Amino acid sequence: MKNGLVLEGGAMRGLWTAGVTDVMMEHDVWPDGLIGVSAGAAFGCNIKSRQIGRAIRYNMRFANDARYSGWRSLLTTGNYFNARFGYHTVPKKYDIFDDNAFNQNPMEFIVVCTDVETGKAVYQPLSEANYDTYEWIRASASMPLVSKVVKLDGRKLLDGGVADSIPLEYFESIGYRHNVVILTQPKGFIKSQNSLFPLMRMALRKYPAFVEALANRPNMYNQELAYVAKAEEEGRCLVIRPDDWIPIGHISHDPDEMLRVYELGRMVGERYIEQIKEFYKI
Repeated sequence: MKNGLVLEGGAMRGLWTAGVTDVMMEHDVWPDGLIGVSAGAAFGCNIKSRQIGRAIRYNMRFANDARYSGWRSLLTTGNYFNARFGYHTVPKKYDIFDDNAFNQNPMEFIVVCTDVETGKAVYQPLSEANYDTYEWIRASASMPLVSKVVKLDGRKLLDGGVADSIPLEYFESIGYRHNVVILTQPKGFIKSQNSLFPLMRMALRKYPAFVEALANRPNMYNQELAYVAKAEEEGRCLVIRPDDWIPIGHISHDPDEMLRVYELGRMVGERYIEQIKEFYKI
């Protein structure tokens, strides 16, 4: 039975997840496969490259660097998180992404994007670190309104969380029947419509299927939570979630805030690590 790891998104809440997964790596706990959405993909790639601490390190380092993110980047490039600097310069020059370790690790790594022309999820396996791989990860994490549509392999892509926020059902369908699912919202959370939906609808009106997916996102997300709860009850997955609301917004430029959120994740990771080992039968 293959052990899987499912990482939902949540923008900067993903640093909480990185705290949990860094603890897993420190304890030599490795899944057979990982599927990540948005921040779950952007930070989860460091699991395949086996780089403990990388996600919190570069986010803190560049938190206030205008080259990395900010309104100037949005106005000049169309992306709040600068595409070239964040996804190509940083991993090649400033905080080196270990391409060789990524390539040599047999762990399957899949990112989820949303095709803006169909409104459907795209599940992209990534086995070799290269320019296109970085672009697939960027596409998965490209939030509507603050990101340009990413064009890859004949598709037009944005945030994977719009079409499939918690892809447990998909992962099970391809053979991962024993999954740790890391969520970034506390138990009892119910998703409602984003207050910026009217702006998104206007900005993305040329992609009606994507707008429809955005409109349906709360229903989709809440249904997926119900699916996860049933899988948890049946013993098919182990769910790790924060005890309470994670104290950070979608965007943050405060290194101390980032570190606090990461440390909260580490605390939960330490609390769950023996349970994860037992679940994975390690």
